[in-house]
Amino acid sequence: MLSRRLLIAAVAGVALALAGCQKGGGGGATAGDMSLGPADAKVQVVEYASASCSHCARFATEVFPAFKAKYVDTGKVHYTLKEFLTPPEEVAAAGFLVARCAGKDKYFTVLDAIFRNQPEMFQTGDFRGVLLRIAQSSGMTEAQFDKCVSDPAALKALNERVQRAATVDKIAATPTFFVNGKKVGEGEISLAQLDQAIAEASK
Repeated sequence: MLSRRLLIAAVAGVALALAGCQKGGGGGATAGDMSLGPADAKVQVVEYASASCSHCARFATEVFPAFKAKYVDTGKVHYTLKEFLTPPEEVAAAGFLVARCAGKDKYFTVLDAIFRNQPEMFQTGDFRGVLLRIAQSSGMTEAQFDKCVSDPAALKALNERVQRAATVDKIAATPTFFVNGKKVGEGEISLAQLDQAIAEASK
């Protein structure tokens, strides 16, 4: 366990995940969400993801770079990541908190590093050590890291975002993707699937 406070967040995350087992929903970007690309883009892509989800990691490392280059970097798409917690919830929570503490301009870079280092975390069980190393690579000290992952206000805000995703947007699995409010799919999806959904939304 990373900390007692994170354990509390984990328990809350489990309850919220169980409360959100119905399908449907899928909101657009709201305050607190992290986004890339022009906010006024015709196509809005929303991904609900967890920092401890292996399927999210695979999408992030194998599909997202090409998707970002093709659509976000060219201004065709506004991409939003909505945070969700999946087991082990305390690891997912810590990952998101570290990414946020690194600063808005470093959020996606840090989250990418977490996804890329997921195998090491799960193989070694050294969640704190790997997350600390990533935090330090973004410019944080160990003291700042410890303060970051036990910040009660940040944890409360994270749990509120997860609760909204589970109870309002009816998210029950990660990753889940929406294009202009229409659900594209749950689980791993290909760039080709996103291509098709974006093409339809662009008409």
